[in-house]
Amino acid sequence: MCLATLALCLQPANAQIAKVMDDTNGRQFFVNSDPPQSKFAPAKFGATKFGATKFGATKSHATIYLPAESSFAGHSRPAMSVDRDGAERLVREAAERHHIDPALIRAVIETESGWNPTAKSSKGALGLMQLIPTTAVRFGVNDAFSPQQNVDAGVRYLKTLLQRYNGNLDLALAAYNAGEGAVDRAHGIPAFRETRDYVQKVQNAYFRPGSGRMEGVWSNPRAIRKEPDPSGRVIFTNE
Repeated sequence: MCLATLALCLQPANAQIAKVMDDTNGRQFFVNSDPPQSKFAPAKFGATKFGATKFGATKSHATIYLPAESSFAGHSRPAMSVDRDGAERLVREAAERHHIDPALIRAVIETESGWNPTAKSSKGALGLMQLIPTTAVRFGVNDAFSPQQNVDAGVRYLKTLLQRYNGNLDLALAAYNAGEGAVDRAHGIPAFRETRDYVQKVQNAYFRPGSGRMEGVWSNPRAIRKEPDPSGRVIFTNE
């Protein structure tokens, strides 16, 4: 798998402009960490989950400022924490709002963060759905540690990926983990153990008994099926 997600380019000037690019549509964002007034703090961006970077040229850009109490690399704040019941409520609301099976959202959160709203990976992914900075910017998040913003943006991103890959759950999950560029270049799930394990873990959580999965939405592509051939022999297959 090619690990393409985020590029950060901090200019040496005092304003410190961070440049990030959305590799789906080529839009380029400039995130200004120089505050317009004292209540704003520098926007701090880390690396992606994999530490990989990417850039692209485009005329589209946006500048955002992050409040002092809510930077992308911000600190845990009790007011922004949420317990499991609260997280479940956010999942149900986002699922209804964006027409996504809530069981799938739960499976992603379980795999990504273990339901920890203040989770921060060593590679810079944040919150319940482990948003990376480019994804957060792309979906209008100004506080990646806000459980409500984090879940809503993560669900919208998941829906975007499902639409992009025509409902192929394997590819959508692989892209959530590794980025669309990696999946597109591999023409499938990239051959990296982390991404393949991730896809398997999410699907295990989603398809396990008692997950609350909506029946008939997806079948498990890895499930072993028993099928008779024309001669009456029983064949076991996952094709």
